[in-house]
Amino acid sequence: MFGDLFEENFSFVSNNQCGKGKKSKSKDTEPPAPREFTKLSGIKNQGGTCYLNSLLQTLHFTPEFREALFSLGPEELGSLEDINKPDVKVRIIPLQLQRLFAQLLLLDQQAASTTDLTESFGWNSNEEMRQHDVQELNRILFSALETSLVGTSGHDLINRLYHGTVVNQIVCKECKNVSERQEDFLDLTVAVKDVSGLEEALWNMYVEEEYFENDNLYRCGTCNKLVEAAKSAKLRKLPPFLTVSLLRFNFDFEKCERYKETSCYTFPIRINLRPFCGCYGGHYHVYIKDVDALGNWQLQEEESKLMTEEKVQKDTENIKEMENPLTILKGIISEEESKQIPVDQLGQKLLEKKGMSWNKKYRKQYGPIRKYLQNHSQIFQLSPDDKKVSLKEMYHQLQFGSDCRGQVLQSPSQNSDVQWTSESLCTVLKDSTSGSHWFDLNDSKVQPIKEKDIEKQFQGKESAYMLFYRKSQLKRPSEAQANPRYRVPGHLLNEMDAANIELRKRRVDSDSADNNIDLRLHLGSHYKLYNGALHPSLSWKESVLDLTIDKRKTLGDLRQSIFQLLEFWEGDMILSTAKSLPAGLHVYQTLDGDEMTLGGTGLADGADVFVWNGKEVGGVEVLPGLDHEPVLLNVLRLAGYNEGGKGQHFIESQHVVPCSAELSTLWKALASPGGIILMNSSGSDKEVENWKVIPEEDMKKTVKIVGLTDGSSILVLDSHDQSLVNVASGNLTAFMHDISWLQVKNFCQLEAEEKQVKITATVETVMSDIKIKAIQELRLGEELVDDSCLRPINGKGKLLSPVPEDYTVKEAELKMGSLLGLCHGKAPTSTQLFLYFVIGNDLQGTPEMEIVVEETASVRECLNLMLEKSGLPGENWHLRRLDWCYEAGEALSEEGARLRELNVCSGDTLVITEGKLPPKGFLKVPIWWYKPLIHFGQQESMQDQVNCMTCMMGALRVSPAGDSPAYVQSDIGLCYAGDVEISGEAFLEDLKIQAMTLPFFQELSVPSPEFLRAWTLESKRPGKLLRNNQQQLNEYKLGGRTEICIEPLQKEENLGPSDLLLRVQMGIPGERDYYHSVDLVWDTSKECTAWALRHRLAAHYSLPVEKIEIAKYFPEKFEWMTISSWTQQISKRKRKKKQESLQSAPFHLKDGDIIGVKNLLLEEGKDFSTVRDDIGKETQRQLAMEKKKSRQAQRLQNDVLSEGKVATKHRKPEVALSINVGIFR
Repeated sequence: MFGDLFEENFSFVSNNQCGKGKKSKSKDTEPPAPREFTKLSGIKNQGGTCYLNSLLQTLHFTPEFREALFSLGPEELGSLEDINKPDVKVRIIPLQLQRLFAQLLLLDQQAASTTDLTESFGWNSNEEMRQHDVQELNRILFSALETSLVGTSGHDLINRLYHGTVVNQIVCKECKNVSERQEDFLDLTVAVKDVSGLEEALWNMYVEEEYFENDNLYRCGTCNKLVEAAKSAKLRKLPPFLTVSLLRFNFDFEKCERYKETSCYTFPIRINLRPFCGCYGGHYHVYIKDVDALGNWQLQEEESKLMTEEKVQKDTENIKEMENPLTILKGIISEEESKQIPVDQLGQKLLEKKGMSWNKKYRKQYGPIRKYLQNHSQIFQLSPDDKKVSLKEMYHQLQFGSDCRGQVLQSPSQNSDVQWTSESLCTVLKDSTSGSHWFDLNDSKVQPIKEKDIEKQFQGKESAYMLFYRKSQLKRPSEAQANPRYRVPGHLLNEMDAANIELRKRRVDSDSADNNIDLRLHLGSHYKLYNGALHPSLSWKESVLDLTIDKRKTLGDLRQSIFQLLEFWEGDMILSTAKSLPAGLHVYQTLDGDEMTLGGTGLADGADVFVWNGKEVGGVEVLPGLDHEPVLLNVLRLAGYNEGGKGQHFIESQHVVPCSAELSTLWKALASPGGIILMNSSGSDKEVENWKVIPEEDMKKTVKIVGLTDGSSILVLDSHDQSLVNVASGNLTAFMHDISWLQVKNFCQLEAEEKQVKITATVETVMSDIKIKAIQELRLGEELVDDSCLRPINGKGKLLSPVPEDYTVKEAELKMGSLLGLCHGKAPTSTQLFLYFVIGNDLQGTPEMEIVVEETASVRECLNLMLEKSGLPGENWHLRRLDWCYEAGEALSEEGARLRELNVCSGDTLVITEGKLPPKGFLKVPIWWYKPLIHFGQQESMQDQVNCMTCMMGALRVSPAGDSPAYVQSDIGLCYAGDVEISGEAFLEDLKIQAMTLPFFQELSVPSPEFLRAWTLESKRPGKLLRNNQQQLNEYKLGGRTEICIEPLQKEENLGPSDLLLRVQMGIPGERDYYHSVDLVWDTSKECTAWALRHRLAAHYSLPVEKIEIAKYFPEKFEWMTISSWTQQISKRKRKKKQESLQSAPFHLKDGDIIGVKNLLLEEGKDFSTVRDDIGKETQRQLAMEKKKSRQAQRLQNDVLSEGKVATKHRKPEVALSINVGIFR
């Protein structure tokens, strides 16, 4: 799609090396730039992979993750060299991650490439150009790594470093029974909207309780009745690295669009998580804490220059903060011993502290003080009678329990608790002069940052989106400090060392190549002077020598090199700069000073140097310099008239004169006695007013002074042509039209001496005159004049619609130089249409036929003429237009309408399609019999089953022959039953009744339409379920080419508008397979959430809701997506946040979807995939690789053509992100 954009390779050790050109200046062949002063490597953005780069840098700067990955050797992961061996399992993703981390640590380049890694993901160029969500990528990448590391010592890598546990509790208020459900997590998703910071979000989720009371009671299993209860969640087990995803994006239901929350959202450097524990996009870039001190952290000079300005700005900000009423009121309340104060006294305290009352200082901007306190209820807590105010408990613990620097957020009584240091995507920085420092890694760019820069990430367009906290108890060994080679495997060390050596060599060679210049040496002894310009007297190869030399060498070195090239040279050798002009070669400045470097003399790559004696060439003196440049002029002379009588013909020639020559000399050389010369003042030969006669007083001026340059035109008129000139004004009063030529090729299949001729013409020449002239030039018989026409030929050689003979070249919209075909047959008149037509559905393989009809003819008359010409019998045909993708499109249904009324134009292509069109207002609907295939039998091999499924998915329907039904191969059973013609105003029930009358259905026993279910057919699969038998077909908005499939039922069915029909299948314990699917009708009128679906399925199978796992199947991808009722929860605050509907992203649940169910009482695994899925994915991956190789080969073939094309960036629809992983079970 984007050509060679993804062929760029900035990582020298990449598997995809581009070829080297001798002097190519492209990025492909230049060595990558070395690391900058930070000594850290960035990652190249492939077009839309900034989100991937940020996550990869975060993992790379997590040394425990990096070193655990490095600990896995080739004996466990395999080798990239064996990737194409069929019998060897190679775990490509962890191998490519190892290699990328080694490059980021050791390879001396500014930015590494992720091309090899994304190829191991199975991504194509479209995926690399499409930006995705980094939180989604984090989960998918961890899942892919877990799958890739199955059976190795690193199988628990992700679980060991990032896995935590949340426990959800419901406590009965009567019997105190505690009902718990444990939930695993790899990242915590916290709310941003209406929340001031991370601590408040965690407080809402893991401290506040949700109460079941009044009309919303909880059924206690112990009490066996509805009771009051409290629901809460706690963090039970924390991982070494805590990942926090911020829900920055929300949906505006009024505008129907997503938007980003850019309000202020704070988060600390260190955080104490004890209060929350039960037993204790636009563009992504990442802030990283360099715990191993691998980078060089120093501020740029520009930053030190701004320190004074920053100090002033900081002082201004401190003053503003001190004047902030929120800060002042919190300070007043916190100073009270009881931590509360009457609201009336609060205003008095403010007056004593600031010397100014609330009404005078703040009321105009913020309103009354009591209203201000109510508007900030997340901070201030009013008593029930609204007379006293205090700070909420959360702010005592989280805000005012910090140390003097505000970096450790904890209460004074919890100093011994485990602390967590934020470490990643947008976190708080430290400006200490020793120890770990912080860097901003923005794709290829890496720069150090200071602690205060983190405040920019609290709010705004680039606000923080994802946080990684590192357990502060984790310590790094001293040998890892500033040692990028620490624990890197030996084979990767050797590879990086060898690559660095080769990089240094390439940079030396590149530096030398950058300073080498190619010079063209023109030998004066092999030139001659003609018309003021130099021309080779011998061949170019003998007259010009190519010399490559370092521009840092001197002019004396160049002279010495030329002496060595030439076998013999007599006399002085003068070197002069030269330039090739349209008139020939011209000499300019003499190069003096043998001590000067070639770069200092101004010689550049590709410069021309004339080697001579400095005086003459071939015995003729040569005048160098700008004042003696030769000028090439176009000289026009009027000739006779064309036989067509339209416009005048001219003869064009070229003439070379020195720019120092006088116009009188030019007049004597070109004009006859009494003749005159006209000069074009603007360069446009078409306009009469642009031509001016050169007056006699200007004859003494030079060519250069009057403005004649290379390519300028002058018109020479003899004395008998001067009637065209207004003598008084010196203007040309009449002139020729734009005269050029057209090509005419003989297609009359007659023997002719010439098959193609050029015909002189103007834009006003009539096409009949061109035809007559072409017949004469081709020496064809005069009888063809009345039985032939001219037809344009496009770039593919196709003959287009004939041009009316009374049209001019301009009216026919022909470009000069166009190719025309002389063909048999009369050209259509201005009231006739020339049409192409094809027959049947195979438009690519069917030859086009041609016909001329009156534009007033009806569709039926046109169809009859086409049937007569093609020899087709009968009347069971109709016409359709040809759509933009060269397929049969809209039908011309009004057979009595005239072609002109339907906007049918000359050159259009119509399609003759079999079948009679239904009457107006009727639909012709193909009916299919649909029945899901039974479960694959155990006697078939699993490979055969998947091969069958893959084959069936790609097959297309074949039209039925006779009365026998036609079967479609698919992973569902489809059988063509026939067509039904029915009014659009009929009901769905009428359609089912008519379908029951088809011969195919008469063999079946269907009691009534209620025993039939109707679907639209989309891509040979059931698409939209048509419900409500009493709804008119027009209301379904069925297109003219819609097909319907009918599914038989065992009992009557009448689905409501909120009913969702699902295919549910239970997993077979101990096997990677499922029982037969059953239909489940789910009422979504109340809610369509994961929680509700789990309860519906649990009730269907009579299982506890906490003992099942469910997932949706995507058959086109062979993938399952787990549906969890807890991962979608936003907040624990009394259901104020509504859960997302399953009918929206990412599940898009609809009728007919397959839902898998796992019984956790019988099996522990939560893997929903089957062996068929594994083989299907592998087959898809192989097909994708083959397509990619084919595209690369095609791109190489079209490389030359694609250089001229302009890539257009199209907006692509959002698609789900996925990573393809091989089978390692």
